[in-house]
Amino acid sequence: MAHSLRVRLVALFVLLALAMAAVFVVGMQYALSIGWRDAARPLVMDYVDKLAAEIGNPPSVERAQALVERLPLRVTINGPVVNWRSQPQQAEHGPRWRDSSRWDQEEHLLERKTADGHRIQFALSSAAWNDRPRFIGWATLALLLLFTAMAYRRVRRLLRPLDDIRAGALRFGAGNFSQAISVRNAQRPDELGELAGTINTMAADIQQMLDAKRSLLLAISHELRSPLTRARLNTELLPETEELQASREALLSDLALMRDLVTDLLESERLSARHAALHCESVDLKALVQEVADSLGRPVHMEVAPGLPLLQLDPARIRLLLRNLLDNALRHSADASQPPMLRLHASASGGVDFSVRDFGAGVPPDQLPQLAHAFYRPDAARARDDGGVGLGLYLCKLVALAHGGTFSIANANPGLVITVTLPAPQSQ
Repeated sequence: MAHSLRVRLVALFVLLALAMAAVFVVGMQYALSIGWRDAARPLVMDYVDKLAAEIGNPPSVERAQALVERLPLRVTINGPVVNWRSQPQQAEHGPRWRDSSRWDQEEHLLERKTADGHRIQFALSSAAWNDRPRFIGWATLALLLLFTAMAYRRVRRLLRPLDDIRAGALRFGAGNFSQAISVRNAQRPDELGELAGTINTMAADIQQMLDAKRSLLLAISHELRSPLTRARLNTELLPETEELQASREALLSDLALMRDLVTDLLESERLSARHAALHCESVDLKALVQEVADSLGRPVHMEVAPGLPLLQLDPARIRLLLRNLLDNALRHSADASQPPMLRLHASASGGVDFSVRDFGAGVPPDQLPQLAHAFYRPDAARARDDGGVGLGLYLCKLVALAHGGTFSIANANPGLVITVTLPAPQSQ
């Protein structure tokens, strides 16, 4: 609550209201005190004279008692004959004008002396001074709480568009531009409405830019397939002489790399679409992993748990995922003392977890979050022979997410471990 903008605004309003009330009360007291000497003092003195005359000379206790019962006053009589106090059980306290330093020299204002030597003192009744202000204090506190609750409710309603803006920003950050942020009073929006409209415009521009990028990549990839195929065909038709053999093999290798790049680009763009088309069927993941590992022609240490469930997967995409992960692990374990390790076991949720670990140098921890981004390669893997083009792990992540799974990368010290979780098939 301490970090809530609504609470801080309401607290600011309450403090401002209390400050204004305090300034008003102090100002009124000061204004009344200034006007007291010229306006109220003569009236009070005249009224006290009448009260003293009503009690009589010598003072009459009966008249004083009747006066106390009629008015919210305390009366004290001291003298040679009569000594009487209207409220003997209470000490003399409460507001008395003569308690103020301003009236120290004018104590006679609420005190009168009779001709026979008696002194009559007047003061406000303690009941009138204590009981009523206590009730007013509780009533004021209740009203303050009520107004604070009303202010909080109003501020919360005014700032409710911030929740919509936050939810919309999270959707846009996740790549979901299908639902715009709702704008209240679109014809005459306030500042928050204008902010929501600006963010919607920005999201639309970003979506258009991403769509244009995707269309450009798809167009380039499609257009490159035909000349690459012709170039490969023409290269294979070259005579296999000793003079041309080295150049012919190098050219075929480069053309194969370009073909794989175009294929990965097309596949990544298809999978990055919100509704990626998967051709799922019941797949024995253990057999598929063994098939891919055997096709690489290099040793891979495998640990496969028994009793793995059959999963509904797209075999072509899962084969692509496994091939990229194992090829990446083999490339970075070329100088290691042991081959890559692949573990395959059932997950607690009924699906299958598998991890691929290499025993290479690993990557700095600050670069781990970027490894699965498109075209990203760590500084240590910038060479084409070692680092590829930066699409392999990105494509693996897209395949895992398209199947409803998870994809994570971590340092294994030594090496890197990539873990993929594929969910269990849904019950019919």
